Amino acid sequence: MALTPVEIRHLTPPRTNFRGYKAPATDKLLEEIAASFEDVWRERADLADKVEQLEADLVRFRELETLLRTTLVSAEQASAQLRDQARREADLILSEAHAEAREVQRRSLAENERLARDSHRLRAQLHEAFTALGGVEPAAAVETDEVPAGATGEDEVEERSWYGYPNETAVPDANAA
Repeated sequence: MALTPVEIRHLTPPRTNFRGYKAPATDKLLEEIAASFEDVWRERADLADKVEQLEADLVRFRELETLLRTTLVSAEQASAQLRDQARREADLILSEAHAEAREVQRRSLAENERLARDSHRLRAQLHEAFTALGGVEPAAAVETDEVPAGATGEDEVEERSWYGYPNETAVPDANAA
């Protein structure tokens, strides 16, 4: 049978006339037992409150842990998606740059070929014009794209006229005919 501290305080043991316990010592002992039991009872109640508080905290921390795990997983997924998207964009930019470089190269080669054909055609027309005018044959470099011996590309630019003839060579006047 469990007794509360109040019940222990109001407990009166039966009295006997023969060989019984001394009443003041027994009352004092019962009072000490009641006080000790009351301290234990309060401590038990405090510990029960503490356990209840800790269980509430535990529930709150578990919810927080779940939220943090979910957030971490979401952040990892977002990071992976951003990395993949950046990689795809980089690949796309790189492939577009390669395609544009190929297009620029193709156009420049086509322009180079066109300019070479135009140059050859103009030189041929110039040669025909010299021949038709009965003028002096231009240097052999006109019909071929050879560089005369001893001439470098830089010197060639400085020593040749706009028509590609050396500066000393007389260029026929078109109005003279």
